Amino acid sequence: MDGVIERRSGNLHPTSGYHHVTIANPGRLAFLAGQMPMDETGTQVVGVDDLDRQVDVTVEHTQKALAIAGARPEDVVRSVVYVVGDQAAAARAWHRFAESSIGAAFTSASTLLGVAALGFPDQLVELELTAALPPVA
Repeated sequence: MDGVIERRSGNLHPTSGYHHVTIANPGRLAFLAGQMPMDETGTQVVGVDDLDRQVDVTVEHTQKALAIAGARPEDVVRSVVYVVGDQAAAARAWHRFAESSIGAAFTSASTLLGVAALGFPDQLVELELTAALPPVA
């Protein structure tokens, strides 16, 4: 997808690695459902009370979801990270995601949100991504 995605920040304030604006040229988009730290049955949260473990499991699931879509982390044009906890927890989760194997996904437009709760008891993190895909031949 080189040359299809532009990342810009212009004269806006510096960031921690993301860009303020991401432009994807016309084409297909993949919208990943919120990826969560769930076990293989999808019924239990992995890493109860362990934010780092939950981020790591979420990264694993996200890699699989991107592959299903035919996308790479570099193809991501938008990310939203939800974290239960205080500002320090949100920052820790953000940095762990950004330094992970999907870290390239966090150079595009991104939002980090601290929330009171997520969909499952003991769930501390959730990640939504949108990726630009190559045109169908």
